[in-house]
Parts: sequence; structure tokens; C-alpha cells
Amino acid sequence: MTVTETEALKQAEAADKQRQNGNANLLTGIPLAQKDIFTTLGVKTTCGSKMLDNFIAPYNATVIENFNQAGAVMLGKTNMDEFAMGSSNETSFYGAVKNPWDLERVPGGSSGGSAAAVAARLAPAATGTDTGGSIRQPAALCGITGIKPTYGRVSRWGMIAFASSLDQGGPMAQTAEDCALMLDVMAGFDSKDSTSMDRPVDDHTAKLNDNLKGLKIGLPKEYFGEGLDADVEQTVQDALNVYESLGAELVEISLPNSHLAVPVYYVVAPAECSSNLSRFDGVRYGYRCENPTDLTDLYTRSRGEGFGDEVKRRIMIGTYALSAGYYDAYYLKAQQIRRLISNDFTEAFEKVDVIMGPTAPTTAFKLGEKADDPVSMYLSDIYTIAVNLAGLPGMSIPAGQVNGMPVGLQLIGNYWAESRLLNIAHQYQQTTEWHRAIPTNFA
Repeated sequence: MTVTETEALKQAEAADKQRQNGNANLLTGIPLAQKDIFTTLGVKTTCGSKMLDNFIAPYNATVIENFNQAGAVMLGKTNMDEFAMGSSNETSFYGAVKNPWDLERVPGGSSGGSAAAVAARLAPAATGTDTGGSIRQPAALCGITGIKPTYGRVSRWGMIAFASSLDQGGPMAQTAEDCALMLDVMAGFDSKDSTSMDRPVDDHTAKLNDNLKGLKIGLPKEYFGEGLDADVEQTVQDALNVYESLGAELVEISLPNSHLAVPVYYVVAPAECSSNLSRFDGVRYGYRCENPTDLTDLYTRSRGEGFGDEVKRRIMIGTYALSAGYYDAYYLKAQQIRRLISNDFTEAFEKVDVIMGPTAPTTAFKLGEKADDPVSMYLSDIYTIAVNLAGLPGMSIPAGQVNGMPVGLQLIGNYWAESRLLNIAHQYQQTTEWHRAIPTNFA
């Protein structure tokens, strides 16, 4: 979206001085790409929307500030689905992102720009955000590693809000080890964010090399049924066999309310986006229509012209669900079922250490294939959404390929178990080579 050449050269010069003075950190001088959802001082921050096409952020998001303090170099801002609403990175005002493995296919969304940049080796790592799978699903479709931390682990200050009870920032990179290094910088309490959790942060690299003997892996029977592509299922099973060879035990479990995750999400998330996006009114900042006749015309045309179709769709759904007479029937009921989904995970983690399954039901689909079928598009996040509803950490790692397209294995951990997830992922990557695969056009 924006190449920050001037800023990058300044940061690189500062990194050189730090190294010369012996004050370098692990990320000093490392170039990174930032998802264009994190406000960045003096840099255009668009969130993939016409609404913010002219918005120059007056402050840094905490995530951006943390990387600045660590001495990282920002290469630029990556494309994304508009306001993070999408599963294919086709809803951006600036055009669709293409999957480096096949330029006629989607990279996944909403962090598709970050995933594509890392997969094509345009950047060694990038940030993403995950509201219903938007780090893990594009990581899977592009053959990279991505982790969504526990809700509240990474500050949301300066991260433009989509659904406040679901959004969470996280790292995307080639390996679990690189993600661990990034998460060490990103994670931590932030007094400016009321949803940030004040609890100690692990050294996420400290236990990467712990062995996996005795690890109990839960396999939800609901994740291996109808709708899962047979070749993807076989690829996931092959990955699970690797874990068995490393000393892990496979245990069948059930998440009986998981089939309700998609309908619950598409009540809760639009309701929260309806509230959050009301700030974009054409008055204070962002897009403003020309020559409004009155205040109502200003609001109506600014939003009508500034928002894309998918954003409008979700705002309308959310506004309806929150309206008088429908709140109890939709939003309140969805929150009650959300608790049942969370309870399913709590019960599962009494029996197993980690839950595994496919990240997405298929490999990357063709650009435009699902553009006119939003429900089909929503179902591409069927295995990831429940993790956000429960606030759990989850990640996707490259586990193989089907017809030359990457397949991701999803790992779901208990609350605050990011270090354990990264350890489990790292041990798999010490045994396999899928995370090293590079798209032919970019090798």
C-alpha cells in the first residue's frame, strides 16, 4: 500500500549505529512489513478503505512503537481486506492481493498482503491481525507460519478496530522461531488498551527445543467431516503422523458446539463493527463527500461512497442485530452460545495439551470464485473462528501441498500457551521442510 523508503533508510542508519555501539537487539536492523491497520506516525494508514485513503496517522500504534524501540526497520504497509472484513483479500479498495504460489488465486484474508509478502520473500516477516482467522487462514493458503495470541496479549492501541472483543494482532513469518522473536517484541501489557492483560510475558524462544514426548494432541471429530477437502485431510493426517513419530499421542475429542461458531461470529462481529465504524462520519477525519446539503446528507453520502460492499453488508447486519426488538434474539443469544463454545475448549484442555486440525477446508481458491457468494466465503474460516470467540491462542504452520498449493495445520492452545504452541510448531519444523518452500516465481 505504502513503501516507507525514507523512514526505512533512517531506521536502518540508526540500526547501524546501534550495532556499532554494541547496543543491538535481536531485531535491530531486521526489515519488517506492517499490516496497514496499525496507525503509523506520519504515514498513510488506510485499512484498505477509500474511507481512510487520505488519513495520515498522528501517532504510532503500540505494536509499531514496540518494533521501533526494538530497532526493526519498517519497509512499508501491506494490503488487506477493507477494515479487515474478508477472507480472500479481495475487498480492498486498492485491489486484490494475489497468492505468490498461483497469481490467479487468493492469498486469504484479511492479512493477505502480509502473508503474500512473506511467502514471496519480499519481507522476512510481517504483522497481521486476526478477528476470525485473518492471520492463520492466509498463513495456511500462502505456506507460511502465523500465530494469533491469546486475546489481550498484544495491545490493540492504535490497531483500527473491527470487532473489539475478537481482534488480536500477531506475527507472520517463515518459521515458528521467527514468530517467537517477533512475539517477544509485540506482547505485553499496555495501560492505553483497556483489553490488555496485565500478566507476565514469557520468553517465547526459551522452550522452543523442548521435546514432545508425551504430548497429547486433541483431534476434534467435527474438524474432519463434511466440507473438508479429501486431499487436505490426508495432508493434515500426514503431519499428525510426524507428531506421533516425535512422541506425541493422538486423542479424539469433541467440540460439540463448533458448528455454531460461524453463525455466532457473523452476529457478534458485525454488531461490534457497526458500533466501531460509526466514528467514520465524514466530519473528523477520513473521506468526506463533496458539497453535502446538510448533516444527514454528509453522513449518508460519506459512508455510502467511502465504504465498500462487504463493509456495508456487515454494518447493516450488525445494526439490525443490535436494534430494538432484535438485540435479545440475536446479539444476546449469540453471546450465550459463545460461552458454550468457550466451555467446549475448556473441557477439551482437561484431556489434551493442544488441539490440531486443518486451518482451512481447501487450498487457495481462484480470484473472484466466491466474490458473489458471501456465505461460501464465510465458511472458509469455519475452523478458525471458534478460537477467536473463545479468546484462545492459535497458529497455522505449513504442513504440505496439494496440487502445488500450500496446506496449513492449525494448532490451538490453552490460554497464555503461546510458548508451548511455538515449541510444538518449531519441533515439527525441525523435522520437515514445508516452511522452507518458496513459490517458483519468487525462488
